[in-house]
Amino acid sequence: MMRAGLVVPAAGRGTRMGGARKPWLELRGVPVLLRTLLPFLARAEIVSVVVVLSADDHARPPAWLATLDPRVRLVRGGAERGDSVRAGLASLPADLDVIVVHDAARPLVSAAVIGRVLDAAAAGRSVFAALPPSDTIQEVDESGRIIATPERQRLRAAQTPQAFPAAVLREAYRRAAAEQVHATDDAALVARTGVPVYVVEGTLENLKLTTPLDLRIAEALLDEPDPAVPNS
Repeated sequence: MMRAGLVVPAAGRGTRMGGARKPWLELRGVPVLLRTLLPFLARAEIVSVVVVLSADDHARPPAWLATLDPRVRLVRGGAERGDSVRAGLASLPADLDVIVVHDAARPLVSAAVIGRVLDAAAAGRSVFAALPPSDTIQEVDESGRIIATPERQRLRAAQTPQAFPAAVLREAYRRAAAEQVHATDDAALVARTGVPVYVVEGTLENLKLTTPLDLRIAEALLDEPDPAVPNS
């Protein structure tokens, strides 16, 4: 059976959420991070999970997280997302076939999306979940003037999970460190090494919780109890 590891960056400062720590916010009484983790923990291929926390949260994690699953390990993150993912990679087992990265703030990821990225990565592809943008995207200069209108059919709004053959992602981060390159997207970091990266279909429900409005949308999407989450 394929052996996959999961890195969940959860060390962000939540600036656009008013400084609230997004992993510990609740959706219908269930912590965001718990909702994020459970669909992955339901998969036997996921043999190791690293949750990357801020220094304060790493020092005082909630009891439910510390005892959630023996596959889960908590590590301290860095100043930027890339630093946190790198710390997560270093804490994963060396003998993995596939590594998945998924944002802690995407708690409504579906089993179908997880399956699509795992299947593609198991076949040797580097992939990311994404959707075509529904709006026209304008490129503007410093003054706000339009300088280009990209063809919408060629654009994709990147989501997570993103999944890669383990050696591919590790090498991308090794090169990034050597060249002092910073990126907020792992697929982009892999693509700059020359490895082809492909899209798999995401979902609209797989939104990232960034602002208080996103919380309201997520609550609205949770209009039915989730049988995978206790007490939901």
